[in-house]
Amino acid sequence: MANPTVAYFYDPDVGNFHYGPSHPMKPHRIALTHCLVLHYGLYKKMKVYRPYRASAHDMCRFHSEEYINFLQSVTPQTVQNYTKSLSAYNVGDDCPVFDGLFDFCSMYTGASLEAAVKLNNNHCDIAINWSGGLHHAKKFEASGFCYVNDIVISILELLKYHPRVLYIDIDIHHGDGVQEAFYLTDRVMTVSFHRYGNYFFPGTGDMYESGAESGRYYSVNVPLKEGIDDQTYMQVFKPVIQAVMESYRPTCVVLQCGADSLGSDRLGCFNLSVRGHGECVRVVKGYGLPMLVLGGGGYTKRNVARCWTYETSVLLDDEINNDLPYNEYLEYFGPDFSLHPDITTKQENCNTKEYLDNIRMTVNDNLKNVAHAPSVQMQDVGPDFVGFDLKTELDPDVRNHQEEIDRRIEPVNEFYDGEKDNDKDADGFLDV
Repeated sequence: MANPTVAYFYDPDVGNFHYGPSHPMKPHRIALTHCLVLHYGLYKKMKVYRPYRASAHDMCRFHSEEYINFLQSVTPQTVQNYTKSLSAYNVGDDCPVFDGLFDFCSMYTGASLEAAVKLNNNHCDIAINWSGGLHHAKKFEASGFCYVNDIVISILELLKYHPRVLYIDIDIHHGDGVQEAFYLTDRVMTVSFHRYGNYFFPGTGDMYESGAESGRYYSVNVPLKEGIDDQTYMQVFKPVIQAVMESYRPTCVVLQCGADSLGSDRLGCFNLSVRGHGECVRVVKGYGLPMLVLGGGGYTKRNVARCWTYETSVLLDDEINNDLPYNEYLEYFGPDFSLHPDITTKQENCNTKEYLDNIRMTVNDNLKNVAHAPSVQMQDVGPDFVGFDLKTELDPDVRNHQEEIDRRIEPVNEFYDGEKDNDKDADGFLDV
C-alpha cells in the first residue's frame, strides 16, 4: 500500500488511569508511546483524532447489560456493596476496581469503534489505537486485565461493510475473548500466535481449537513455547499468514500488537526484538488491505512505548532514528536512550524446527477445509454505530455528523514541536 492514509486515535486522558500500585498493567505506557510519536514528528504524517467515547449502549453490542451496568456503577468507594457481583463478573485481583474504570473503558473502546467507522467509510487505509486491543474480556465478565472487549465491538462494526474480517493476534497471551466471540461464524477468522502450555494464562489456544458449526476451521491457533526469537517466529508467522490470506481472502484486517511478546517483558517469556515484533506489522501491511491496528498487553512500559512507536513508523513507511529524540520522559529510556536496545534474554528457545513444522502442517491441513472466501448473503447495512452521517447537507436533527467528527482532528499546533513550539504564523499554524 503506497502512501497509505493513516488515522491515529489518542485521548490525552487515557494514560492517567491506574490499576493499582503493584499491578503490572500501566495505562501510562500509552502516554509514553504518544510522547515518542510526537517527538519523532510522526504525528505530522497522520490524521490525529481525539476519539469518540463509547457509551454503555455501544458496549452492549457485545457485553451483557447487567455486566456493563455493574462497570458503570462500581467504584473503589462502593466496592464493598458489590461482593456477589465481583465474583460473578470476575472483578477483583487481576481486574481490580479503580477510579475512573468505566471512563477508561469508554475511551479505549470508543477509539476502536470510531477507527472501524473511519475504515468502513474509506476515510483512511490504516487506523491505529494503541490504547485498545483488550482481547480477554468476555461477554459476561472481565478477564486478564481486560474489562470491555473493544476488538469484538469494532469487528462487529467492520462486519457491516466487510464480508470477511481477519483478526491476527501477536500478544504472548491467547486471544481467547475474540476467538470465543466468533467461534461459530465464518465471517471472522481469528489467528493467534501465543505461548501455550505449563498453565500459561489463559490456558486456551491449542492448535486443535479450530472453531465449530459454521465457524469450523475459522479459528487458527499457533501455540508456541518459551524463548522464541525473531528468526524462529518469522519461520512460522509468514507462512501461516500467507496461507490464511490465500484461503480466506479477507477484505479487512484487525491486528492486535500486544507487546508482551517482546524479550524482557515483565510477564512474558518470548525473546522478540522491537524490530522482530515490527516485522509482523510490516508483513501484514504488505497485503495492502484496510487495517485496524491495536495495542494489547505489554508490561515493561519503556519497551512497549519503543515498540508501538516503531510500529507507527512502519505503518507510515517512515524511517526513524535509533537515537530517541529529547522528550519529557527521556529518563525512562536509559541507559541507552535508543529505540532498539538489546532486550533479548539468555532464555533457551524451546521451539524446535520439528515442532514448528508440525504446527504449520496442522494449520495448512485445517485451511484446506476452508471454503474459499465464504460469501455473505445480501442484506441491509445497519447505520454507522456512532451516528456518523456522511451526507453533505447536515441534518440538524442528527448528532455527530462525520464533518463534525473530522473537526476533532487535532490541529498541528496542539503538539510540541521542539524549540519552535508556539511560533505560530498569523494564521495560527506552526511556523516550520
